[in-house]
Amino acid sequence: MEFRASPISPTPAIARILAGAMACMLAIGAAWAKPSDVTDPEAPRSLPADGPVDVRWTDPAQFTEILRSGNRREARRGDWVHDLAEYLRKRASDRLPDGQRLDVTITDIKRAGNYEPGRGIGADSIRFMRDVYPPRITLDFKLVGADGSVIAQGTRELSDIAYLQRGSPLNDSDQLRYEKRLIDDWLRKEFREPAA
Repeated sequence: MEFRASPISPTPAIARILAGAMACMLAIGAAWAKPSDVTDPEAPRSLPADGPVDVRWTDPAQFTEILRSGNRREARRGDWVHDLAEYLRKRASDRLPDGQRLDVTITDIKRAGNYEPGRGIGADSIRFMRDVYPPRITLDFKLVGADGSVIAQGTRELSDIAYLQRGSPLNDSDQLRYEKRLIDDWLRKEFREPAA
């Protein structure tokens, strides 16, 4: 008696599911293979419209973080501008009374710390935190009331020269903790009390 293994062919539904799974794995692999670059000209320059706070930013390639970095390749890595914009929108939304709108344009960012080339093998990708490298964010904003009138507007230059003396923010594993604290400080000062 002879046994033969017959090939098993998947049903059309299973074949579609497998093809979809393979496409997803290829897309994820491509995303992992290419680290994001904050200066990518194809990257968006604003958050999608959602809620009372609109956040956009100018070209990150012109930000101080990139122009004056000790390691521009590392400074461009990631999507930290988008992450800060998302954080700003979420925190500002919590403070606005119903009907008010806030439009913010981030025009410059210098993250806390800096890369110091020449410190040894592999050290050029380490961000050193020193007093001489405080975080700074420059932004333009306009606060509009429910009736359409402009309540406040202007340019703000946020900076924290004592960022290392203030102690570490609560989430000290967040690479943007000092910049997020700048945003929180500005919102507390500019908008005083959170919306009820």
